[in-house]
Formats: sequence, C-alpha cells, structure tokens
Amino acid sequence: MAEVATRQAEAMAVEQEFVDLAYVRRDELLREVAHELEAAPRDAVEAARATMLRRRHADLRHAENGLVFGRLDAVDGSTHHLGRVGVPRSSDESEPLVLDWRAAAARAFYTATPLDPQGQRRRRHIRTEGRRVVRVDDEPLDDGSESSDLVGEGALLSALSARRTGRMGTAVATLQREQDDIVRAPADGVLVVQGGPGTGKTVVALHRTAYLLFTHPELARQGVLVLGPSSRFLDYIAQVLPALGEAAVVAATCETLVPGIAVEGEESRELAEVKGRPMWQSALTGYVHSLLPAPTALDFLLDGERYTLSAQRIRRAVEGAASGRGLHAARRWFDENVHDLLADAVVERQQELLADVEKGFEDILTRVDAGLARSDSRGLRTGATGGHVDGTLTDADIEQLRVRIVGDPDVAGVLDGFWPLRDPRQVLDSFLRDDALLREFVPWLDEQERDLITHAAARLAPSDIALLDSVAELLGPTGTAPDQGEFVADRASSQRDWAYGHVIVDEAQELSAMQWQMVARRVPSRSITAVGDIDQAEAPHRHTTWDEAITPVFSDRWRRRDLTICYRTPREVMALTAAVLVRAGSRNEPPRAVRESGVDPWETTTAEHDLAGTVARHVDAMEARWHGGTVGVVAPVARVAELQERMPTAVVLAATEAKGLEWDAVLVVDPDGIAAEPRGWNGLYVALTRCTQELGQVRLAG
Repeated sequence: MAEVATRQAEAMAVEQEFVDLAYVRRDELLREVAHELEAAPRDAVEAARATMLRRRHADLRHAENGLVFGRLDAVDGSTHHLGRVGVPRSSDESEPLVLDWRAAAARAFYTATPLDPQGQRRRRHIRTEGRRVVRVDDEPLDDGSESSDLVGEGALLSALSARRTGRMGTAVATLQREQDDIVRAPADGVLVVQGGPGTGKTVVALHRTAYLLFTHPELARQGVLVLGPSSRFLDYIAQVLPALGEAAVVAATCETLVPGIAVEGEESRELAEVKGRPMWQSALTGYVHSLLPAPTALDFLLDGERYTLSAQRIRRAVEGAASGRGLHAARRWFDENVHDLLADAVVERQQELLADVEKGFEDILTRVDAGLARSDSRGLRTGATGGHVDGTLTDADIEQLRVRIVGDPDVAGVLDGFWPLRDPRQVLDSFLRDDALLREFVPWLDEQERDLITHAAARLAPSDIALLDSVAELLGPTGTAPDQGEFVADRASSQRDWAYGHVIVDEAQELSAMQWQMVARRVPSRSITAVGDIDQAEAPHRHTTWDEAITPVFSDRWRRRDLTICYRTPREVMALTAAVLVRAGSRNEPPRAVRESGVDPWETTTAEHDLAGTVARHVDAMEARWHGGTVGVVAPVARVAELQERMPTAVVLAATEAKGLEWDAVLVVDPDGIAAEPRGWNGLYVALTRCTQELGQVRLAG
C-alpha cells in the first residue's frame, strides 16, 4: 500500500512539474496576445488578424481550468500531453508543448484499448484542481489483456461519482470510444444520435461542435447554433463550449430563434400538434404566393405628365419578378422593372414630341420657300431640306431620368398601393383567423381542427413561432440586415436569415416538422448534429420513431448513430425503467449502465393532505446526505406550483422541464400522476433517470 502511494506521489510530482511549465507558457502567450491587441488595426488585413488574436486570447483564457488533463506514452518512446487547447513551445520546435484534444494526433487518447493499443504503451489521466495536480490514473495499453470496454475506467467512474454543481462540465478528459467516434464523424449531412438517459448525448454534441470548429476553421466565420429545449437547459450548458475553446456560438430555443419575436402565451397540446404538422409548409407557400397582386393597368404622374403601363406589361413584370423569389424580393425586382418601363415610356414620348416638332418645322420652311419664290423672280430659296432638331437623350440623360423616377414620391405611392410590403405577423394572423382561407389552403384540416385554430387567442404561442418563421422566409427581408456587432455570434443572433456553419439540436425528439423546417433554413449545408432519445419524447407531435420525425423535412438524407452505454444513471435505477419503457412503447434497446451507486432506490407513501410536507422533509434529508451536491424534484405539472411555494429554494420541475438535466439525488413526486399525463410514461422515464446517485419516490396513498 505504501509502495502504491509512493508511486502515485512520484507520478503526481512529475506531472505537477509539467503542468507548472504549461501554465507558465500559457501565461506568456496570454501576455503576448494581449500586447498585440493593444495596437489598433490599420487595414482589413490587420483587422482580420485582430479577430484571430481575440479568438486565441479567449481560447487561452478559458483554459485556466484543466489546461492539461492527459498524457499518451507511445511504444516508440514519444510522449504527448493533452489539454483543452494547444500550447506551443517557446522554441521553434514543431512539436507542441500541449496537444489540443481535437487534433488528429490526440485521438488515440480516446480510442486506444489493450486489445487495440494503436501504438500506445500507456494512457495517463491527470486530474487537477486549479493549477494543482490532485490525482494521476494510469492505464497500460500494450499488454493485450482483457479489459473493460471503458476507456480510462478509473478516471471515468471517478468523474461520474463526483458531486453535481448544477452546471454541465466538459467531459473532454473522459470521452469514450463510441462517443469519440461520433465527435469526429464527418461534418456533412444530418447526423442523428440516439441515446438513452445518461449516455452523454449533449456532451457528445457539444464536443463534436468544438472538434468541427477546430478541424474546419471556416465554420467559425459562420458560427454555430445550439438549439436547446429550454432556457434552463441553455444555462446548464452555458460554459461547456467556451471551456472547450469555442466562442462563436449562438444558443437559443425554438421559441427564441426569431430575433425580436417572443412567445406571448401558452396553447393546448391539441393545438400545438396541429400547428406542428408538415402540411403547413406547402399551405403557407400557397397562401403567400396568392398575395401576389392581380395585374392591372397602372397610371403614373411624372413631371405633370400622365403615363399608363398596360395590364399586359404589368402581368409580365409580376410574373418575371415572382419567379424563384420571396414576395419582398419580387417586389424589389418588380419596382426596378417598372422604373425601367417608365423611363422607356418617357423617352418614347419625348421622341414622339420631337418628331412632331420636326415635322411642323419642316412644314413651316416649305411655306417660307414658296412665299419667297412668289415674291422674287430670281426664285430665291432657303436651301433648307428638313426640320431636324437635335433632342436625342444620351445614356447619362436616361440614367438621370431613372434616378428621378426612383425618387419620385408619386411613383412610389402607386407601387406601394399596387404591391404593399407585408408584415409577417399580420400575414400569419390573417391566415389563421380566416376559416375560408384555411379551407382553401389547408384542406387536410377537419372542421374541429379549423375551429381550434380560428378561435385560438390572438397572441403568439410556441408553435406559432415556426409558422411565423416560415412566413417571414416566404416574404423575404424588406431591406439589408444591419451589421449588429463585431463578433460572429452577435451578428448571427440578430439576423433571422443568418446561415450557420453547423447546428446542434438537443432533445431533438421534441421538435415538430415545422420546427425542423426552421432548423433546415438556418444551415443550407445541412451540417446538423441532432441528439435525443425518441423514448423520452413528450411533445404532442405524432412521431414515435426517428424516421417519422426526420424524414418529412430531410427525406432520406440523414444517418443515425447510437450511444449504448449509460454513464450517469446507476444500475440500481436503470433496473426500474424496463417496465416503464414497455408502457412507453419503446422500440429501442435500453442503454447499459456501467456502474452502481451503492444506494438502492426507495419509495414512500403519503396522504394527499400531507404530500407537500412529506416531500419537503425528504428533500431536506437528501440535501443533507448530498451536501455540496444537488437535489432535484420532479412532479406532475399540476403539482409543481404548490411544491415550489412550499420549497422556494428547491429545484422543482415537471418532467418536460427536467429533460437533459441531472442531479446527485432526485425525488419523483406522484409518479402515477406523471404517468397519467399526455405521453406520461415517456415523462416518467425521464423523471426516473435524472439522478447520478440516489432515487426516491413519493406515492399517494389510495
């Protein structure tokens, strides 16, 4: 035992020396970069370099914790230390002091096993607190021995047993092989990751984003969108990507994705289901197209002269404008066409007037010649042979004329009256409130569904955001989007039609078909990582498989990967979920738990009148047992408010709100009540799998 402790102390001392060196070099780099940033850029090249330096400064600053977390010793004698960011040596050596975890050379740290050592002799996990090494775990890799299929089992299980803080931490030091395979999968296309509770879906998605941004720097110029199920969830993951060295990220929910638009009220599950169906995309397309103005002759007053463009000319202009364009882009094209037609009409009329003047002048000269001939026997003549007047407009004249037409308020008034710009909100409201329009453009709705829509409150509900986004896309922008900031994330979050380089969708099983349309619009490249568990779906939409959820929008252009190992939820708890999964209609193999917590799940029964008091007493006891950790309470929606009032400092959530979160200990209140809710067995599955250590249930006597 003493010998083991001595070896541990010696290894820690060796790694402490290296960690000290790495931090010294990292601090030097921070000072160097800060010094370079003091000089104001003088041109575009220097501005681009300043942007790169600011990113590098942020990367180094966020690496204060866990700068070094691992080491690989190869069979050829070479050694690599791994960390959150790459740290170059102070000399000109090409080999870095600390290897970035995203680099190709670092992959063996996550994938090597004794059966497949990949040229490595040993993997070392280095645990630090601040800048101090507190533990070293070694794994031999070159003896070919049978071993657990976990990579870094000791370090992993130690991390899993640590107290929860209420914030997600990075797992960059303990990613497992099946997780790393997904992290480093190609960026092209839609990747759907199915994983049960505790399989690390969110961790994989966020680390994949960091990896893609590292290996594809062009993505950083476009930004990354992280779409989560709730603001609470976004707070939970807020520090992960910066800690991994990524800052060009916009975090949003489907309800906050459209700039300047916010949900104004709730809606029934029935209404949300109807409004989420894929049919709305074609329905809205048809309706917005119907808003094209009917061709008619247009009269314009310009410089006191009246000009008329025939209905036939207007029809051709409308049809040409509408071809392949949004309504507002078509209006701009139409305006330009009409301005040209008006300029042509003015030039044509001027030429007609000049022709009349020339002909009249010629007649006058002819009469003068005749008069001279009669009064003078010598037959004097003027010698004139025509009445040409030089009034032809030059190209510059015509361009000036066009500028005057564009700026003429009377012309603008006629165009606005014929083809008004539309407000997306007003367009959507008009459509949803009109039974006749719904009959015409959404014939798939029955009478009851139309009544549900037309009689809904006139305020934006969650499902309306996706419909509004579709209308805004079909209409198109009314002008050029302003530049809203220096950083990519600021500009991207302020522009509805920003094209992202990559999109993460967490809890993807909850999205409706129309919400998937929102996602697709924001990433033309279709570089999407969607993670979720179809067995945890609680949204009102009808899909129960990934094929039903994804295919309506992406057809067959997506691929699936599965996470099969549960790292969070202990075996004792997972044993309770099999029956719940059956009731939920699951078609998936449940994940395999890799550890035991040593704490058996328990339950108690109480009367209705003492429910809040019983829950409060058990929460107090659990908080005492897990001091320094976290305790969560999951209850039926109808009981959340009462329990929050009784325990104002406790975290009390409905199952839908708890999705994606975890606590050391979880108390599930009235599990039968949760199961009785819509998609309640799915919700109960969520509730039972939120803990990392202890699960308790409080049932109602009856």
